[in-house]
Amino acid sequence: MSAKKVVELLKELSATITTVESCTGGHIISTITDVEGASDVTPGGYVTYSNRQKLAIGISEDIIENYGVYSLECAKAMAVVGQKNTQADFSVGVTGTFANIDLHNEGSEPGVVYFSIVFKAEQAIAEKINVPIMERHDQKQFVTEIVLKRVVDVLESIHKAILNFKVNV
Repeated sequence: MSAKKVVELLKELSATITTVESCTGGHIISTITDVEGASDVTPGGYVTYSNRQKLAIGISEDIIENYGVYSLECAKAMAVVGQKNTQADFSVGVTGTFANIDLHNEGSEPGVVYFSIVFKAEQAIAEKINVPIMERHDQKQFVTEIVLKRVVDVLESIHKAILNFKVNV
């Protein structure tokens, strides 16, 4: 239900959203595009499963070297780059690991995911999620639901602020 609410609120705000996803493999943007009318609110998203893909879309090598790909800083950089590249109003960046340790990247903790939501490249939310051990698809669904609920929170707060502004003008 969260994806439907995301699409409804984005339409009401005449706004758009994109995602830059690593561990979720595009599941968040796919869930959004499962909703009828999503083409009005998203230009699409990125799946940046490898460091090379993160760098290719514009994530700074300094972010990866200084904070690692599994960090709030990387999640925010992913969201900011997605917003910049697509000109979407909102952007989500998600990175982390589910059940394994990534031997190629320091800071890999099984079941730890980081995400950030930005609005016009300004951070709205950055959080860490502890993901339970379960089937991989279920882990993607678990993270997707949490992220979409937080997107709804951000959108509702902006929607409420705009309505209050209109009333007070």
